[in-house]
Amino acid sequence: METKIAVQFQPFAEKMEKSGLAPTVIDIFRHYYGLLVRGETGLITKGDIDPVREGEIADAEKLTGLTEAGRSALEKLVVIKLNGGLGTSMGLSRTKSLLEVMNGLSFLDIISRQILSYRHKHGVRLPVIFMNSFNTDTDTLEALAPYDDLPVEGIPLSFLQHKFPKVFQDGLAPATWPTDADLEWNPPGHGDIYTALVTSGMLQKLLDAGIRYAFVANSDNLGAVMDETILGYFAENNFPFMMEVTDRTEADSKGGHLARLKNGRLTLREIAQCPEDEVEEFQDIHVYSYFNTNTIWVNLLALKALLDAHHNVIHLPMIRNPKTVDPKDDSTPHVYQLETAMGSAISIFDGATAIRVPRTRFAPVKKCQDLLALWSDCYVLTEDYYVIQNPRRRPDPLVTRLDSKYYKKIDQLKARFPHGAPSLLDCASFEVQGDVVFGKGVVVRGKVVIANRSDSQVAIADGNVIEKDLAFT
Repeated sequence: METKIAVQFQPFAEKMEKSGLAPTVIDIFRHYYGLLVRGETGLITKGDIDPVREGEIADAEKLTGLTEAGRSALEKLVVIKLNGGLGTSMGLSRTKSLLEVMNGLSFLDIISRQILSYRHKHGVRLPVIFMNSFNTDTDTLEALAPYDDLPVEGIPLSFLQHKFPKVFQDGLAPATWPTDADLEWNPPGHGDIYTALVTSGMLQKLLDAGIRYAFVANSDNLGAVMDETILGYFAENNFPFMMEVTDRTEADSKGGHLARLKNGRLTLREIAQCPEDEVEEFQDIHVYSYFNTNTIWVNLLALKALLDAHHNVIHLPMIRNPKTVDPKDDSTPHVYQLETAMGSAISIFDGATAIRVPRTRFAPVKKCQDLLALWSDCYVLTEDYYVIQNPRRRPDPLVTRLDSKYYKKIDQLKARFPHGAPSLLDCASFEVQGDVVFGKGVVVRGKVVIANRSDSQVAIADGNVIEKDLAFT
């Protein structure tokens, strides 16, 4: 079997070498490819895990007396933003974090201003760096150029994640697609961050600069901000790794959840790692009640020790993701994308833990309906550039559902909300079915469903106040 794998892998090795990928990256992909050829699926069954119950992990909202410890650790902290996405699912062709989200500012603008404001307020250096992909690095650095005081001496603003070859499901050979060679590759998942930190030299630069802790979050999650109490808890307990989780809702039922392996270690299970006959239980928020926010805290000394012990190769649980070579065309050949999740390192570090955080720390923009909520008066931008729920709004989060046929792409959203979002301050849930365009100054209150079942577009007039369901036929 090993000889067969070595022979089958040779074309992958040659392809990766030709593309300039580091030997460490090739070795890591070789490991996952070997698992694939041996028939490993990367599945985690309910027999492998137990749910994590309330009280088994700390609750950030109940921590006290740790703020001072957090402030003491600030000089040793770096903020890392995962920034490799193009937002293609929202119809974007450029870096997603360039998208305008509030007050004419993009994700990158808000993140940069948050960091600069925090530095000024607390008198700390607090470096921020971005893990970009080959697709996003140039755009990102151009967008950050006006913030000339953002870089910290000795620490680059960005480093690059790697890429993996896609694998044809039929024959397990390297996927080829001459009409667009870029489609022959896939991002290896954010689990690549640990390897990318090493191969880029960024990890050593951070350690040389006296940085010991990393706070890592998605750039599209503006709720993931520095928290001194959480940092204090992490530093005081000398945890090697900590994952932020929040209470799971029906909206998160397909997202990764926290669980405990039979050996007692915590683990992360993504839906792609769940057997088909267990998906219903996977999505039961009462069984698996903690949702991975994809925000983590890492002790960089512990990471360096782990990498040194394994020759810079950390084998995270594999995710075998079945796709088509062109994800926009179901008729193209079927491939496997071999990926890993950043949070799955929780099962690798000795002594790793998780912490429950409030929902306010998880506000990602994955769909246009998420963006509409940020555009609305449900949220405000503070003078420190934090995005918070409008204090005039009751605490329940807004639920928005927009018909994907008409609102999936950003251009569709802008065309149907040409004056921006309606007032949703007093709205609990807002759902639009069918093709509806909204006028200026529209107000929506309570729980509202607007359904257009006709064959033509319907317009909501300027200044309309909507407090009950509307149906058009």
